[in-house]
Amino acid sequence: QVRLEESGGGSVQAGGSLRLSCTASFSISSTCLAWFRQAPGKQRDVVATISSGGGKTFYADSVKGRFAISRVNNDNMVALQMNSLKPEDTAIYYCASMNKGDDCYYRDRLSESDYKSWGQGTQVTVSS
Repeated sequence: QVRLEESGGGSVQAGGSLRLSCTASFSISSTCLAWFRQAPGKQRDVVATISSGGGKTFYADSVKGRFAISRVNNDNMVALQMNSLKPEDTAIYYCASMNKGDDCYYRDRLSESDYKSWGQGTQVTVSS
């Protein structure tokens, strides 16, 4: 099972930007990748997903137009660029991967149970 490690979290004022990165222990080019987040006292929800070839992305309504998911170096990294951050974006952000060969191009995969590998999470705090 692939190991995932997030980086790039931190504290920022409202309106600011952060870029999260997720590095995999081996190639994740042939599967769907996602970013989830969990705010204190709330369930973990999907933020964005990207298909194996990068041709299909999904964004939660709350982040559309502000966040962008991308594959970096094509092979073992995925990033989440977060702009115009709001206090309600404060959460722990998790990178997740489906099993090799599983994809989200033809069907959105928005459930935690679709993803089999998870990082430990990185804290993002947005102050007003």
